[in-house]
Amino acid sequence: MRSVARVIYLDWNATTPPHPEVLAAMQAAAEVAWANPASVHGPGRRARAFIEQAREAVARLTGFDARDVTLTSGGTEANNLALWHAFGDETSGAGAPAWGRLQGALVVSRIEHPSVARAAEALAGRGVEVAWVDPEPSGRVAPEALAAAIDRAAAVAPVRLVSLQAVNHETGVVQPVAEAAALAHARGARLHVDAVQAVGRLPPEAWAGADLVSVAAHKIRGPKGIGALAARPGIRLRPVLLGGAQERGLRPGTQDPIAAAGFAVAARRALDAPARYAALAPLRDRLEAELLDAGRAVGGAPVRNGEGARAPHVANLSWPGWRGDELCAALDLEGVAVSSGSACSAGTAEPSPVLTAMLGPERAASAVRFSIGEETTEADVVEAARRVARVLSRLRPLPAGT
Repeated sequence: MRSVARVIYLDWNATTPPHPEVLAAMQAAAEVAWANPASVHGPGRRARAFIEQAREAVARLTGFDARDVTLTSGGTEANNLALWHAFGDETSGAGAPAWGRLQGALVVSRIEHPSVARAAEALAGRGVEVAWVDPEPSGRVAPEALAAAIDRAAAVAPVRLVSLQAVNHETGVVQPVAEAAALAHARGARLHVDAVQAVGRLPPEAWAGADLVSVAAHKIRGPKGIGALAARPGIRLRPVLLGGAQERGLRPGTQDPIAAAGFAVAARRALDAPARYAALAPLRDRLEAELLDAGRAVGGAPVRNGEGARAPHVANLSWPGWRGDELCAALDLEGVAVSSGSACSAGTAEPSPVLTAMLGPERAASAVRFSIGEETTEADVVEAARRVARVLSRLRPLPAGT
């Protein structure tokens, strides 16, 4: 019987293992925060305290005011809430869902997370003028291309929102958020930044100038199922769900104080996490070098996807002649956990839309993302590269043109 290899987890961009302090905080909260946090009695107030502690911790982490932090079910809901807030028909108030025919223009890049891209497509179907911005082959959205898209959209309808991620979830390429903020504000538009892959990994400058910022707890070693949207004072959001008055009516539904307790601890830890991630850059570079050597050793021509400024923990490589999803499956059997694109798109047969927009479908189809984290060691990197070499040798590349 084949022995099971020690699992090497190199998929920190998909999710991070919850920190022991987070788990301990959630366990302690479970003993005392079982009541409904919307209740006004003592047990409810005790539960409510954990909600407010999370809100305050996220505010400090993002640089916003706690009064303007809305807790959500995660980054996807935060992104949807951010995009839908800017559009509504003439009869809907600021507090009403944006249903019916919508007005205005949205500018968004083609390398956004699916929760932004699909929301933009839905808005386009409701009448919003959506201007898509293509990335450079490096994976960066050029400010010049963004400016052209804003001008193109403004010729059709007033630009209400520009949405640009801080760090790409597949390549780790850092986007020009400060420039995007200046361009958006010059047109009287707001800037939404999906900072899910940036918060706790890069300094706050990565989302400087943003009017709305999305965060997810499970990317900063917190629990799944909770995130936040932080907004500048004066921004009135529209809910995308109907229900009770929780989160000022913007996110109805009974809140989870236990998840909030974990989120608060994770957000506090994330304040100094960028320094820990910066220290990972040499390890990421060694991983890339080892992987490139492994591919060349079996006659392949592997290439890196993403150039210029990148988050220090992400390596995305294409292996022409191999399929990325097949490599991921084979590596899983070898005890190496990686992905071939966004975890939110896993299970689809289509190549990564991000890499397709950057480099074309063939390059995208052969891509694999490796992302390391605080617990990754040099021994992990060396052993992972050895197992990659074994998988590449066993699978062998397809002949060119097949």
